[in-house]
Amino acid sequence: MEISIFVYPVIFLASFVLSMAGLGGGLIFAPLFILMGFGQTPAVASSLLLNGLGAMTASFVYIRSRLVDFSLSVPLIISSCLAAPAGAMTARWVDQKYFLTAMSIVVLGAGIRMLMTSRMQFGDAAQRHVWSWSKLIQTTLLGLVIGFMGGMLGIGGGVFVVPLLVYLLHVHPKTAAATTAFIVFFSSFAGFFTHVAIEALNWNFLILAGLFSSAGGLLGSRLMSTKLSGNFVKRLFGVILLALAIYLFYRGIFQV
Repeated sequence: MEISIFVYPVIFLASFVLSMAGLGGGLIFAPLFILMGFGQTPAVASSLLLNGLGAMTASFVYIRSRLVDFSLSVPLIISSCLAAPAGAMTARWVDQKYFLTAMSIVVLGAGIRMLMTSRMQFGDAAQRHVWSWSKLIQTTLLGLVIGFMGGMLGIGGGVFVVPLLVYLLHVHPKTAAATTAFIVFFSSFAGFFTHVAIEALNWNFLILAGLFSSAGGLLGSRLMSTKLSGNFVKRLFGVILLALAIYLFYRGIFQV
């Protein structure tokens, strides 16, 4: 399969923009690769790899900027990494038509809420959340759901983590985005290694694509950590959620 050279700037741009919201680019990569003619499993696996690489380089910047809340990360990393392989194994067997349609409605609501909520009390960007046992159990269970869906759809689960941190735990948007990138790094690779054991991938393409994804994640995270406000990150993520909802609805309605 011939791959256009114009795909690589798209990969860079996706990682650049989405890393500012704590994501690695998987929202764009999976549909892009399907449009390029990849089968479902190779498309999802390739998306997870590039997603993980973009999140990895972004995490280095966020950790150095002290934006990552490790106490928030650990339960979500453990639970999402346990569930991501199950989602990856399920992906090729499940007809996702109705699932994607229902998910598009949920994501649409989250995106509208991100954009419409103008006044909300956030924790300080340097503040670390204090856990209660109920929040710990609740977040761990949600991490299982996030990991499963991320592994199945090739998105690493970050699109679900940011609203969880912002609205359930009232975390500052910049801390939420940075912490999510750290979580996505682990959950993406957990799903990827399962997919790669199922079907062979185009490694010549992925090596070069990985460089573009890593560079985009690095530059986007630097911009977010030093230049952007928490409200801008929240609005950016809201727009991304709306775009994802439209895509999921389209896939759910028109997927054969």
